[in-house]
Amino acid sequence: MAATISSCTSLPISHRRPTLILGQHQPPTGHRRFSNAPLNSVQRRRNSTHHVASVSTTDRPAPVTTAGDTGRGSHTQSQATKPPGELAARWREIHGSNNWEGLLDPIDDVLRSELIRYGEFAQATYDSFDYDRFSPYSGSCRYPAETFFSDVGLGGAGYEVSRFLYASCNELKFPNFVTPKHKNADDKLWSESGTFIGYVAVSTDEETARIGRRDIAVAWRGTITRLEWLADLTTNQRPLTDMGIPCPDPRVKVESGFAELYTGKDTECKFCRYSAREQALAEVRKLVELYHSKGEEVSVTVTGHSLGSALAMLNAFDIAETGANANAPVCVFSFAGPRVGNLDFKRRFETELGVRALRVVNVHDRVPTVPGAFFNEKAFPEAVLRAVDGLSGGVYTHLGVLLELDHKASPFLKDTIDISCYHNLEAHLHLLDGFRGRGEGFEPRGRDPALVNKSADFLRDDHMVPPVWYQAENKGMVRMEDGRWVLVPRHRDIAEHPEDTDHHLQKLGLNASS
Repeated sequence: MAATISSCTSLPISHRRPTLILGQHQPPTGHRRFSNAPLNSVQRRRNSTHHVASVSTTDRPAPVTTAGDTGRGSHTQSQATKPPGELAARWREIHGSNNWEGLLDPIDDVLRSELIRYGEFAQATYDSFDYDRFSPYSGSCRYPAETFFSDVGLGGAGYEVSRFLYASCNELKFPNFVTPKHKNADDKLWSESGTFIGYVAVSTDEETARIGRRDIAVAWRGTITRLEWLADLTTNQRPLTDMGIPCPDPRVKVESGFAELYTGKDTECKFCRYSAREQALAEVRKLVELYHSKGEEVSVTVTGHSLGSALAMLNAFDIAETGANANAPVCVFSFAGPRVGNLDFKRRFETELGVRALRVVNVHDRVPTVPGAFFNEKAFPEAVLRAVDGLSGGVYTHLGVLLELDHKASPFLKDTIDISCYHNLEAHLHLLDGFRGRGEGFEPRGRDPALVNKSADFLRDDHMVPPVWYQAENKGMVRMEDGRWVLVPRHRDIAEHPEDTDHHLQKLGLNASS
């Protein structure tokens, strides 16, 4: 698969450039909300309660951002915001009922806003991840579910987190981080092997009225830890039935590393005694059942970036295969995702289960070209691939509908040989914001281009936005009354699994003994 990239592998994870494969590092984000104050104004940054400018968190139109505005943190919003009621009337079409026919070139403004919105949900999994190896909570989510969206700068998202998802793939007891988590005699780590991998959220009553249905969103994070690198680098396939995922066709195969991370559990860890798969299925089932009982229309939307895209594809397949959606439409909005499975996985996913997937990629990013670098849908006709798959296996094909973007079309971005920039999720959202159609130029709609440099060095230097600027003041250290500097403790417990998890898994015919 893609080669691992790291600019300083000897430093702690919180001090390295965010350049890993199939994922997107962010520097530590600390325990504060972040503002869009000028980057050189420490006092305004401390006092501000504003959130990062985004096209999806408000309905207030504002001027289009120009190159001269970049980096000033102005609260510009999308001029593409549509009148109230349009999304509600068209949500099934935007959700992929017609496979987005006629909506991509030129791109439909409502679809663009929805793609950016769900992309920001995926970005939030990075922005909230605790990278600090000196924290006893390293590898967890920095923020509580109750204030999650406001803490990551998406206070107007209109969703509430109902459950965090944790993953483990630790049968070999391999260290999860490049630099081991730090602890002393007085510290107890929240988990030796588990990591925060995503969350399930549900639209509020007000947002439900705006979008025309009760939406259950599942967001998955990309690669950060060593175990996730191993999942990325595994290229052999296994039948889904061997991984515990029900599927009547043993020919349906997926990349085993992705599936192991999705289905793995650690019985010695109270946060991973259920697999990420079981956690997500139980929560989706519970929410669908709750809102169906109230007579509401429900949708399930799964999103993720890079490795998170692969997990999103597996999760959407699983939701439909187990019936956790109870016939509610299931859709995937994928960003910079790799291939996941073979031709039979694609057939089962798209045709027999009817799951819709829209893949957003940068044409210069190499991650979407793997696995299956040789036997794939671009290299050979389907008949040839089926013959090879029947003889030796190892055939991979992409799912769903493709939306290609080109970072060279943006006048905000510089030429660089840092290929991690091509894969950066914020860069994809920037490109979506300015994309009109093939050959139609680049026209920003108001999303702040400064967001591109949150964890990268991709903006042209004349925009005066520092690279990798999204970080906690003093890296989370605060001065106590006695003059000592200490890392701020969280003073909270990490939420464990809901007590009704087994109940909802049993309704799906799954016996997940804890």
